[in-house]
Amino acid sequence: MKYLKCRLILLITLTAVQLNAQTPAPGLADKLIAQLNGHLYASVTRFDGTSPIKIQTFTNGVAKTEEGLWQLNVSQKPVLNSSQELDIQASFELKQGVATTTGVAFSFDFSSWTPENYVMVPAIVYNGNRYRSIGNGYNPTYPDDMYYNPKVPLTISNNPRLSIEKEKSSLIELQTTNTATPSMCFFSAREKKGFIVLTEQQTELGNTGLTITENKTQDNCIFTLNVPSVRKLATGFGDFHKSGDVAPNWKVGDKVVLKMRLLVFDANNIPDLLSKFFKVRKSLTGENHPRNQLPMSHYLKLTTTICSNNFITVPIGSYYMPENNRDFQLGWVSGMMNTYPMLALNDSKERERVARELDFVVAKLQGKSGYFFGGITETGKIMAEKANPKFPAVQAMVRKNGDVLLMLIKHLMLFKAQGYAGDIHAEWEMAARKLAGAFTRTWKKHGEFGQYIVPETGEIAVFNSTAGAVAPAGLALAADYFKNQEWLKVAEEAADYYYQRDVFTQGLTAGHCGDISQDADSESAFGFLESLMGLYHYTQDRKWLEKAEVQAALCATWTMSYDPVFPQNSQIAKLGGKMAGAVWASIQNKHAAPGSCTSSADYLFKLYRATGNKLYADLIADIQHAHAEAVNIPPFHITTGNLPGSSMERIQPSDAEGKGAMGNFINTRNSWTETNGMLMALELPGIYLQTDHKKLVVFDHVTAKIIKSDKKGTLVQIKNATPFDADVTVFAESKAGSKIPLSYTAFLKWPKVKVKASEEINVLVSNTGKVSRI
Repeated sequence: MKYLKCRLILLITLTAVQLNAQTPAPGLADKLIAQLNGHLYASVTRFDGTSPIKIQTFTNGVAKTEEGLWQLNVSQKPVLNSSQELDIQASFELKQGVATTTGVAFSFDFSSWTPENYVMVPAIVYNGNRYRSIGNGYNPTYPDDMYYNPKVPLTISNNPRLSIEKEKSSLIELQTTNTATPSMCFFSAREKKGFIVLTEQQTELGNTGLTITENKTQDNCIFTLNVPSVRKLATGFGDFHKSGDVAPNWKVGDKVVLKMRLLVFDANNIPDLLSKFFKVRKSLTGENHPRNQLPMSHYLKLTTTICSNNFITVPIGSYYMPENNRDFQLGWVSGMMNTYPMLALNDSKERERVARELDFVVAKLQGKSGYFFGGITETGKIMAEKANPKFPAVQAMVRKNGDVLLMLIKHLMLFKAQGYAGDIHAEWEMAARKLAGAFTRTWKKHGEFGQYIVPETGEIAVFNSTAGAVAPAGLALAADYFKNQEWLKVAEEAADYYYQRDVFTQGLTAGHCGDISQDADSESAFGFLESLMGLYHYTQDRKWLEKAEVQAALCATWTMSYDPVFPQNSQIAKLGGKMAGAVWASIQNKHAAPGSCTSSADYLFKLYRATGNKLYADLIADIQHAHAEAVNIPPFHITTGNLPGSSMERIQPSDAEGKGAMGNFINTRNSWTETNGMLMALELPGIYLQTDHKKLVVFDHVTAKIIKSDKKGTLVQIKNATPFDADVTVFAESKAGSKIPLSYTAFLKWPKVKVKASEEINVLVSNTGKVSRI
């Protein structure tokens, strides 16, 4: 036995490091982690079900357990000679004996910890989720103390979190599939450093676990990669359930390899961490490979047909049904938002229908204060939101009102751009004025917009959150449309406030969805980016562009950065779905979705034009292609039993809804996913070209490349490998032109080129943007 133990030494390459739980050797990883007063160690854990019963750490590459002998080989390699990034590969092998119900782990232990550190796990943990928590399930009822209370703290659902209470330990147990990027991160203001560890979704043993353990005194925190994931509880939609995880049995010679990338870097603030994460989030898993299968023009035909067929007249009025019933819900999930692509069709029948819906909305849903109620039944009953019997005044979402202001002005702008200014009803403009005025009064009185308001009185019923994320965009557009500088000033003040309080200080935006508490969510993140780019559009002040870049990085934390592996027999796996670009909903609603609710996210394209940073173009291209993966397109791509072109909101890599839900679509449709797809098909160009810099970006489901460029223009080859004919929009401009903000109705002027199914063509793009087929 002694002879055997002598032979079982850790094999070290020139870049390898010895790991010791007590006194780490001075290797590359140790030097990195020491900047944060941390050390590394690896361990073996035996489980009784999901409860750990024996943990043994490795010393000099060896761990001796009651059942057997383990060897650990670790290699390290600096990333592109960087002193901040290191690739680590840990190989665990059972060399002697057996190991029943056993897992292995690699840990980063920080012994000089403070609860002031910002902790982020993409799409599920923001600022450690260290907030007051309520309820034990989906969309919990608000306690009485949250109403009419300006001092209400940010309040979340029952999610994985670090303790807000002093002298209380914390445990966060996740799988990689709970995240948009398999990683864990934190920022230390005291050390002025950022920490990121990236890993892969799974090893040979299945999905890897991500565990964060904070001690009772909150001065020690351990970030652990568990192979495989063995959690006591799996997180659900505002609750927890038994995980059903099982640790494997090992025999001699069994081995598993864990890959990770470690980053420790200088960071002055949370935005520095977010910006670094955005740059490196794909660096370990690699670039994804989106599929071209649904041209944007073909999708637009399918979905506008669905929307047109869902126009109804009921006792209360006429409208396009926004969801799966005949009642009307304003904003958020499509009401008076799906009208915009229908108006963009420039069809007389649909234009008249849009007008009827706008008439209905302003006549039936606007309260005396100028704010709008959130919805109404087909028989005329106003819908109450976050109702509480002790506070009988009917409330409405601030977020929905932000949507209304933004989209109402966009409708007015589109009517004018199409040459139908004479069709604009005075009541629509008056409604927009009243709503902008309501937001302005609320801001001047409270210095925030709150989360829920009372449309009759204008009072804030529930304070806090970033529910007003998109309101500055609406105010900026309204200020320009009506030439009211006061509204623009309020928009700027509000955007500054939300950026400083929520993004810069807390590293999140929250409370934008109607079915969550004040949880961090993607909808507020994307909505706030809309506002920042809107302010840049109208002021040309680069401070908004700088804030927008940080906000885009926050949006990226919500967006799948890689193509997850789904269970073999799931629908997505059978379809070969490539889901990089799916957008996670919120820390409560633990699923990804096709697109941003509810917009084209064209502000990412606008940010790309303004900065030239291709990461923004890649991000929106990923989102667009992941959206198509969820669309029902028989007989080629059947996701549900619903109409061709329909889609639904659940792309589920995790077991938050049970293991049976992983990779399976729900057989329903969500109009908001169809609406944001229509908006992407309209507001994103199929092909973008900078003529004088030969910069070509493709968003549509075609391939394109530059053949040559001369004084006549740029010759571009376009290939459509899909089974559908495509009308591809081509937007070409000079580098100088890209510095001019893009009009909100610019898409109306983009030329189109028809490329038939399986066809390859050449087009000449002139320096003025004219497109002709060669």
